[in-house]
Amino acid sequence: MMLRSALVSAAVLLALSTSASVAKVPATAPAPAATTAPAPTAGSCASIPLAAADAAFVRTPSAANAWGGPRAASAATLSDRVVAYSIDAALDPDKHTVTGKQTLTWRNRSAQPVCSIYLHMYLNGFDGPGSTFMSEQHASQGGFRSNVATHDGEYGFIRLDRVLQGGAAAKWTFVQPDNGPKTDRSVVRIDLPQPVAAGASTTLNIDFFDQLPRVVARTGYYGSFHLVGQWFPKIAVLELPGERGATAPRWNAHEFHLHSEFYADYGSYDVRLTVPKGYTVGATGQETGAPVERGGKVTHRYVQNDVHDFAWTADKRYAKPLLRTWNGPLGPVEVRVLYHPEYTSNAEPVAQATIDSLAYFSRTLGPYPYKTATAVVPPYGAAEAGGMEYPTFFTADNTDDVSTGSLGRFMLDFVTVHEFGHGYFYGILGSNEFEEPMLDEGMNEYWDQRMMTERKQYLNLTLPWLQALGIGTQIRPFDMERLGATLNDPADPIGDNSWDRLSDTSYGTVYSRTATAMRQIEMLVGRPALERAMKLYYERWKFRHPSGADLRDALAEGTGRADIVNAAFDAYVFGTGKTDDRISSMSSDELLPRPGYHQQNGKQVMLDSKAVDKQIADARAAWAKAHPKAKPGDGGPFPFHTVIVVRRDVVKPPQVLRVTFADGSHRDLTVTSQESWQRFVLDTPVQAVSAQLDPDNKIRMDANKLNDSYSIEANPSASRRWFGDFAALLQAFLTLLATV
Repeated sequence: MMLRSALVSAAVLLALSTSASVAKVPATAPAPAATTAPAPTAGSCASIPLAAADAAFVRTPSAANAWGGPRAASAATLSDRVVAYSIDAALDPDKHTVTGKQTLTWRNRSAQPVCSIYLHMYLNGFDGPGSTFMSEQHASQGGFRSNVATHDGEYGFIRLDRVLQGGAAAKWTFVQPDNGPKTDRSVVRIDLPQPVAAGASTTLNIDFFDQLPRVVARTGYYGSFHLVGQWFPKIAVLELPGERGATAPRWNAHEFHLHSEFYADYGSYDVRLTVPKGYTVGATGQETGAPVERGGKVTHRYVQNDVHDFAWTADKRYAKPLLRTWNGPLGPVEVRVLYHPEYTSNAEPVAQATIDSLAYFSRTLGPYPYKTATAVVPPYGAAEAGGMEYPTFFTADNTDDVSTGSLGRFMLDFVTVHEFGHGYFYGILGSNEFEEPMLDEGMNEYWDQRMMTERKQYLNLTLPWLQALGIGTQIRPFDMERLGATLNDPADPIGDNSWDRLSDTSYGTVYSRTATAMRQIEMLVGRPALERAMKLYYERWKFRHPSGADLRDALAEGTGRADIVNAAFDAYVFGTGKTDDRISSMSSDELLPRPGYHQQNGKQVMLDSKAVDKQIADARAAWAKAHPKAKPGDGGPFPFHTVIVVRRDVVKPPQVLRVTFADGSHRDLTVTSQESWQRFVLDTPVQAVSAQLDPDNKIRMDANKLNDSYSIEANPSASRRWFGDFAALLQAFLTLLATV
């Protein structure tokens, strides 16, 4: 998902499922077929606990064989398919409802029998003020995205009508694993008539009904437009020992929070979508066979393997889809853009940005493994449907101005790149967006900005009054990220979960602070080393749900700089470290003779002030005679004594102090002290006139770049550098205002 604002041990404590809060359905909500069931009891089928309500970043690396081990090139399937969904769904576009029948086949990967499973019921996040999602939105300091209000008749829900296992009815109970309001119904426990033996599979037949909400966040309708995401009962992930910090089997099934997104097992989807004739459909995967028309309705079949989600769209107002083909290393990929007539101008830029993303991500991480990529340009009035990602299917932005260099075009391209990129970090890597959103949102933001930088696609602001002041209006992507990274006062580690944060702004740092921290690592280890490490991370963990510790270790191994990587993760991912190195003082003075006793010809001779002054004058005259073409700054008969003090604050990455001399030369010194200060003393033939910390701009997490420079006297180059830093910050601030 793309936010519209600017861009310690592993939590493995387990909350027993018997201690999770349980709530009956409110009388005003649609009643399910069954509402209560006793918790499983010990005996033939022991209860499996839920992941902790405060689960967050993981420090312990996953086991080498986690999730079945790295996927071999010779493997029969891309993923270790744990689930299979076969769904028949019918859309009523007037009532904005979906009636569904689902066959869910799930494999028990654990070594013990399972007698209860958990399903996510995400649409219930929109059923009213009693949901965790809505209660957090109400309490939110900054709102959610554009903060569209929900009015009467615009709420949504998902209802279970029947759950059968082998023909026997199952009972269910709504639970709140994160101790949210007892009226939240986004997670349900299904107590199975028959336990699932270790290594065995079971099949559930589920009837369900969706009332789609008006598009306010991620999913829903607007007029005849329907974006149907997180719309079916989806089984939670059973994590095993050695996977993402787990020490025993546990169900990872968190409530649907305001800022959290999703996490699910890989598997196969075979979905039949029935819509009225005249509606255009787009969905995850490939359409298989010709649509079947019957009674004024048309059924489309979409099939996709090795994904962990499925979403779709339907609208009678779509223009003819724009089709392109990208020939990738694994064969052709069909690129399809769905758009409405008012945004015809957006279709070609979105198609091109998708093709460029296919090429970039395939080259820098690994080949795109699917045969389709579908992008949706949301219609006017449904902006909240934009900026969302699902496997092989995503929604872009929309704009009235696609001219090169415009703000609208920049955002259109960036959101397309960003949402496509989720197909790798959320999709192929399968990050847990509940507990470690930085692995998807943050890492994706970082890789997207690398692509935008490589494209030389910068944000341009046309502000004549700034141009009159000599301030440029072109902002580079990573400069834009720094402003939103709360470098001066971070409230939460970027590795924290998505819901337990100080504020909406703090959640936003998942994007900008992660991108900034990763850019710093890249600058310190070098671009080739970082790219090598990211390819290692992708190859090792694709289709395997890595943790933050797994990312850290892959980066450390791939770059060969575990010192830099581990220090950055400890400071920024697992902690709230602040970096602010600054030059607190600088002097550079001639070492002149001083009155007192001096050794001359083996004797102590007293030189008073008058004698010293004469000695200095004689030396200057002699030097000038010997250097008739000397220019100011070429030195003189006496050396210069330079003292520079650098102050260091909390997190102290190694960096460079560049000292520039009057003759234009410079010397680079290493700043490595882990104390609060480091003093540099130099004796040189010419005067030092300025000093600059981090001259190559590698320390991206520095809270204040304006205190990195020091000039002893009026030095035009130092002045320009200081003003350039100020201009960059001002430009980033204006960007924030423009994109809120």
